Amino acid sequence: MAQQPPIPYDFLPEVPSLTVESDDVADGERMSDDHVFDDWGMQGRNISPHLRWSGAPDGTKSYAVTCFDPDAPTGSGFWHWILFDIPTDVTELPTGAGAGEKKGLPEGAVLGRTDYGTREYGGAAPPPGHPHRYLFAVHALGVEKLGLDSETPSAVVGFNITANTLARGYIAPVYST
Repeated sequence: MAQQPPIPYDFLPEVPSLTVESDDVADGERMSDDHVFDDWGMQGRNISPHLRWSGAPDGTKSYAVTCFDPDAPTGSGFWHWILFDIPTDVTELPTGAGAGEKKGLPEGAVLGRTDYGTREYGGAAPPPGHPHRYLFAVHALGVEKLGLDSETPSAVVGFNITANTLARGYIAPVYST
């Protein structure tokens, strides 16, 4: 039987790029244990990385920040962080901003449920094997609110983010065990 080619991970529509930077993670570089999960046999610190962004187009009415692992062996990837309805005057999140709803999130922002089943950042926890990419994405949205709550399934939030994205940028650090 012939080997199938790898499935591309990004079926999202092309949009203009945002600039996304971090003091904690770098594109293509290994994440530190600070940003690794602290369960499932992992011994990380489960701290979300610092992120800052710029270059949003006119018409941006809010932002969303997500972390997605397209390499997770699930057939549908794995959502590690979902934060949406971020006001446009916020263009930076400090290290640890994903620690939960009472940890200094921007006013009005909604912390969505990850594939861990929690409403907080959930760090890297790949099975042994090849490195996984962790796409820390910032989405400039054309709506002030997505009209969703913190219990909305991650795929539905992702669908609504994609439907309202004017621009997107990301940093993709890697991690493996």
